[in-house]
Amino acid sequence: MDLTLYDDNNLLSEEHKELAIKLVDFAAKELGSADDTEMSITIVDDDEIQRINREYRNTDRVTDVISFAIEDGESDDDEFAGFEGIPENIGDLFIDPFKVKAQAEDYGHSFERELGYTVVHGFLHLNGYDHIKPEDEAVMIPLQEKILSAYGLER
Repeated sequence: MDLTLYDDNNLLSEEHKELAIKLVDFAAKELGSADDTEMSITIVDDDEIQRINREYRNTDRVTDVISFAIEDGESDDDEFAGFEGIPENIGDLFIDPFKVKAQAEDYGHSFERELGYTVVHGFLHLNGYDHIKPEDEAVMIPLQEKILSAYGLER
């Protein structure tokens, strides 16, 4: 996995950045993603994630993670289909560690567990998984828990 993590304001510790990077790599292996698959994670504060949520999702509130998938599954057109050697870019995640921390406290588990949950949740969205419909949720959430458990981040 070719992951770029941006944290211009140093909102995450080095240990937590390393956790996010290793967890994405682990989840990518679990899904069988190509080694050169690309994505990014940008760490932002409450104000920035609320702005992004308002501007792109029409929801004016703070959230833990926003995913922007390159392939949204709505088109069969892939302008790069058939070109060998071009890595797939699955998209970008924006994560708010302040919201992650608040949720960890609300759910009574560690920041690491909640950060892991948030990273894997967003990663699965970038890979086409969703949880809006019950039948989709029945696939995504168990897969998410399986990945977290296998990595060692159980509830």
